[in-house]
Amino acid sequence: MLRSIASNFLTFLLVALVLVAALIAWGQGKFVGQGPSANAVCLKVPRGGSMAGLAEELQAKGAISNAMIFRLGAEYTGRAEHVKAGSFLIPEGASMQDIVAEVTGNGQSTCGVDVVYRISVGGQYVRVRELNVATGEFAVTAEFDPASESDVPAAYTAALNDVATRFRIVVAEGVTSWQVVEALKASDLLEGEVGEEPEEGSLAPDGYEIVPGADRRTVLDKMRAKQKERLDAAWLSKSEHAPVETPEEALILASIIEKETGRADERPLVASVFANRLRKGIRLQTDPTVIYGITEGRGVLGRGLRQSELRRETPWNTYLIEGLPPTPIANPGKAAIEAALSPAKSDFLFFVADGTGGHAFAETLREHNANVARWRKFQAEQAKQADQ
Repeated sequence: MLRSIASNFLTFLLVALVLVAALIAWGQGKFVGQGPSANAVCLKVPRGGSMAGLAEELQAKGAISNAMIFRLGAEYTGRAEHVKAGSFLIPEGASMQDIVAEVTGNGQSTCGVDVVYRISVGGQYVRVRELNVATGEFAVTAEFDPASESDVPAAYTAALNDVATRFRIVVAEGVTSWQVVEALKASDLLEGEVGEEPEEGSLAPDGYEIVPGADRRTVLDKMRAKQKERLDAAWLSKSEHAPVETPEEALILASIIEKETGRADERPLVASVFANRLRKGIRLQTDPTVIYGITEGRGVLGRGLRQSELRRETPWNTYLIEGLPPTPIANPGKAAIEAALSPAKSDFLFFVADGTGGHAFAETLREHNANVARWRKFQAEQAKQADQ
């Protein structure tokens, strides 16, 4: 009798174990397998959000098939307590495992509202964008100048109150340190004093993730650190054709290249012109340095140079001084720094705008004068059309 009971118990236990193993295998398959969602979902996770709350929301949205399996899978992998606040794009068919990894990763939002504070040569603006998960493209919902007296758009106010909003400061190539500082002062996203104005050229144009309330000086320190990192890396790959002796000189030349052309494909060629002139002892004769001597980087000239200004003595007037000016004239980007240290090989000594957004290059003064004549003819034709 006892033997029969024991045998039945063992049989029952074995069946139970098989069923449990099958259940676990089924759950694992559900956790790592393709999810049921036929459309991408933008999942907003508030600060303090829990895996249990996300599980219920994801099941309601149709992104997962079973909230309990999602929650147990997150606990089993040790990620249940690492939920990050933000807005996360959950692709169609994403597995529960992929979703857990997304909401417990680096916390960088991949959808939802994106606020970009852009600092450019002409000023600054705030742009509020929101990702359309159906198209994968951002749509602009508001744009304004934070330094103006205009009313702040409602979309911006809503973004400030949304804990999942992603904030970025974007610094364009060619802005001066004064322009960056003034723009940071005007931003209501930042706090704290700026302190001493950073040296010209020492800030890296790039995008910087911030959180509202970030310290202005800390943001500037990040820009300085990135520019030094770029300069150091480019210096290690310095070409024998580079006409500079120190990293400081490289930064000065890079800033001039940055202000002379906005086309990436032209930067090495523009660098070659300056390299050739420096090697031959020919003055650089570049207008952006003259303009910097007038403004010292504090604002935009907003007009053409006068002949009297071309003859005015300043430390930056490369029509009068030999070699490089004493300081950079703007904050150059990575490509301009690399061009200064790895110029193209050419015999060009001159260049002038060609009317297409680029430049015409020349080896001789005669060729250059012909290019200048074509440029002036183009300008005259444009002015004539504008008057009609």
